[in-house]
Amino acid sequence: MDAPTKTRPTIDDIRAAAERIKGSVIRTPMMMSRTLSEIADAEVWLKFENLQFTAAYKERGALNKLLQLNESERARGVVAASAGNHAQAVAYHGRRLGIPVTIVMPVSTPMIKVTQTEGHGAHVVLRGERFDDAYTHARELEAKDGYVFVHPFDDVAVMAGAGTVALEMLEDAPELDTLVIPIGGGGLISGVATAAKAIKPGIKVVGVEAELYPSMKNVVEGGHGAIGGDTLAEGIAVKEPGQLTRAIIADLVDRIDLVGEKDIEHSVAMLVAIEKSVVEGAGAAGLAAILAQPERFRGRKIGTTLCGGNIDTHLLANVLVRELVRCGRIARLRIAAQDRPGALAAITAKFYESGVNIIETNHHRIFTRLPAKDTVIEVECEARDAQAIDTLVKHLEGAGFHVERAELD
Repeated sequence: MDAPTKTRPTIDDIRAAAERIKGSVIRTPMMMSRTLSEIADAEVWLKFENLQFTAAYKERGALNKLLQLNESERARGVVAASAGNHAQAVAYHGRRLGIPVTIVMPVSTPMIKVTQTEGHGAHVVLRGERFDDAYTHARELEAKDGYVFVHPFDDVAVMAGAGTVALEMLEDAPELDTLVIPIGGGGLISGVATAAKAIKPGIKVVGVEAELYPSMKNVVEGGHGAIGGDTLAEGIAVKEPGQLTRAIIADLVDRIDLVGEKDIEHSVAMLVAIEKSVVEGAGAAGLAAILAQPERFRGRKIGTTLCGGNIDTHLLANVLVRELVRCGRIARLRIAAQDRPGALAAITAKFYESGVNIIETNHHRIFTRLPAKDTVIEVECEARDAQAIDTLVKHLEGAGFHVERAELD
């Protein structure tokens, strides 16, 4: 079947893609996590696609597409629309193959992503406020300048390249009975489900979307979930899923789960703490689904793809600190006290007795509902565990202080 009319990859396409890209992308590790398996009461295997050179699985599909261009198409060059991992994948492998690359990004794209993409040799055009605007302009450049458009997900060659992930997962862990795969536009799960169901027809494939962006679930399952908002999993925050991918997902994916922001944050933090691995929000969505609803996965042999590791370091720091707050190791206490000499010393003595470290203190004398002779002392503190802070609060209240604890959620 000719490429323009072909609407879905086959297992043969995926095996051919694996041979085509072999040696040019990393065959990433696939390892069972003993600790996460104990937590989930299941056998949890992780595919570390965040260890690709551009830190995401996107290289597989982009390279498979580029390698199938003829000499005329290579000479004309390619264009893509992306604000993230697809941009870097196309740029990196385009430069390796000597193919001119133009990437259209929204104006709002963080400068670090722009410079990284330019660093791989691509010509970056900033256009529009949203991805849809950048996508429209990229298609205009395709028509005007004769570029070949490299779609981030709705392309048979791109899906086939992504499907090579499943070949490796099942080679390394053939006993898997469930795959849990993040969904954005649907390219990764389309390729993975195609390969997995061909190799092992009884295997279950579960898709995962961010709760704020249930676009594929809406289309495939007839839902009406609201779409939009700031998500940590921006890599799968797609408003309009693929046309080709939605048909494949409807046929081959057993169900689509949604995960909330708190669960995505928790899984990113767990991967740093347990696996010593940095994974972006979209890449941690599969694990988030497993940890958020363990009863749906209990006793199963699960493989999930850590499909990307490109997270802003400042954002990662925030996620890790928020995790410490959620597990009770960091707290912010508002302590009401009389504004007199010795009050602060009495409070800090209780911190010392409880073994809790003070990170920061603030006095509030004016903007408070307390009487003029009183004050609010706000203390940010850190302890070895949640119990130490609970003990501190009891000591403070036992000494006559009124204590309020700031909540994160």
